[in-house]
Amino acid sequence: MPAPGVSPVASAAAAPAPVPTQNVLATMLRVSPQVSDLIFSPGRPPQVELNSQLVPVKVEGLPMLGPADTVRIATDLIGTNKQAFDTLRSQGSCDISYSLPRLARFRVNIFTQRGSCAIVMRVIPTHVPNLATFNLPPQLADIAKLKNGIVLVTGPTGSGKSSTLAAIVDLINQEQAIHIVTIEDPIEFLHQHKKATIHQRELHSDTPSFALALRAALRQAPKVILVGEMRDKETIEIALEAAETGHLVFSTLHTTDASKTVERIIGVFPLNEQHVIRTRFAKAFRYIVSQRLIPKKGGGRIAAVEILIGTLRTREYVERGESEGKSLLDAMRDGVLDGMQCFDLVIEKMIRDNQLEIDTGLGYSTNPGNLRLQISDLLEDVAQESPGSEAKPKKGGGTELEITRL
Repeated sequence: MPAPGVSPVASAAAAPAPVPTQNVLATMLRVSPQVSDLIFSPGRPPQVELNSQLVPVKVEGLPMLGPADTVRIATDLIGTNKQAFDTLRSQGSCDISYSLPRLARFRVNIFTQRGSCAIVMRVIPTHVPNLATFNLPPQLADIAKLKNGIVLVTGPTGSGKSSTLAAIVDLINQEQAIHIVTIEDPIEFLHQHKKATIHQRELHSDTPSFALALRAALRQAPKVILVGEMRDKETIEIALEAAETGHLVFSTLHTTDASKTVERIIGVFPLNEQHVIRTRFAKAFRYIVSQRLIPKKGGGRIAAVEILIGTLRTREYVERGESEGKSLLDAMRDGVLDGMQCFDLVIEKMIRDNQLEIDTGLGYSTNPGNLRLQISDLLEDVAQESPGSEAKPKKGGGTELEITRL
């Protein structure tokens, strides 16, 4: 209520108008071209994620977010998408895409927490990337030459899986006059028709589920099918069927490396079906590409990429299961000439090229103990340079360095 003697019109005029959501987003994007996420949480100022760190952003007229602010921003982002409102109300979260004209596109997740609303917006570049954009291994270009089978790109959230797939699809788009169908949640990179014809379908607005859209795609005469994520048993089964009937299928999984990807695929099925699925997947898979984004020395992040390729040896290990001396990791270490590589060898090279701090590389490696042995010469150099290292008597005479820092 207005104060005594103050008219309601004057009171309303005195209340500051809310800052337009598009202005807030534009201000946050201006912090840096390297902003990866925008985060809105009650009780905090607007924040951006920059080089894996959250940074508060000063927005004129919005020093601190309240529950009403996040609800208003969420409502603006959802707009007229009734399906998203219903999903948010019934399931507590929803995924949408949002476009800021001439500036950026976003993959948005809106969710409820502690009775209020919070928002995370992933920035999607306006231009489709190529393999060189993220300094990805050049041998990934060979994927665009495949005619059938399954290619999986895996890694934790925010590791660049969608960007890698977009770069490969764009390469096919430039070189082949074929039909491509993508099924995404939501659509991220917008592909233009080039040599290929591309149809992009979005979950909820164009189709109710990945499985239904994937089954329908088999009747749409595509040569390449991209499925945003292998979420369930039915989707995996249809993807295998598509690969076996001459389609090239791309998809993603939230797994940490190639070996765990295989086990995740097989583990979705009941025990009595797993042997058959192992055999089918062993014949169908062509590449498993796993990614980790690692903080780079001097700032920024760099992609470490593990590549497993379907060969006679790797298919045998997938079909029969791994054992001592017969693991997918062993095959990748031995398969450098075939284009394969494993995380620890890639990270070792990055450390030796002075791209990563030693501690950072060890922290992101698959087997820190083995990597430590591989870079023991560097550790000795660090120990000699460190004032905290000292020589101690060595058995049989001489001295050895005691590394106190690492």
